[in-house]
Amino acid sequence: MNIVLDTNVLVSSLWSANNKPAAIVNSVLARRFFVCYDYRILKGYYSVLRRAKFGFADWEIQGMLSFISKNGISVIADPLPDVPFTDESDKKFYEVAKFCHAPLITGNTKHYPRDSSILTVADFYQMYLF
Repeated sequence: MNIVLDTNVLVSSLWSANNKPAAIVNSVLARRFFVCYDYRILKGYYSVLRRAKFGFADWEIQGMLSFISKNGISVIADPLPDVPFTDESDKKFYEVAKFCHAPLITGNTKHYPRDSSILTVADFYQMYLF
């Protein structure tokens, strides 16, 4: 199954190995799910995860993102100009999810339009991992 991960899911998974985001990422590492991404998403992952406030080690970041880039699905998503976003930086995740016909998993659905394919971490966990 293809999925799109909002950056906040990766951040949460690196903070704790025993939470729902970590269970989702571990399922990606086990190749149960495949992450769809584009160059904008991968660049954003690197940028956010490297922020000093998180304190993640380079090997943690490189290991996770290297796995995603090698085992995930890189796409060039169609732009969706008619879908308004409060924060345009979130739009790339939605565009890739729509392009891949994949659920978008996020810790905060408020950043996205109402769409049944946008799932909270808890909802995705309940539906696919519980």
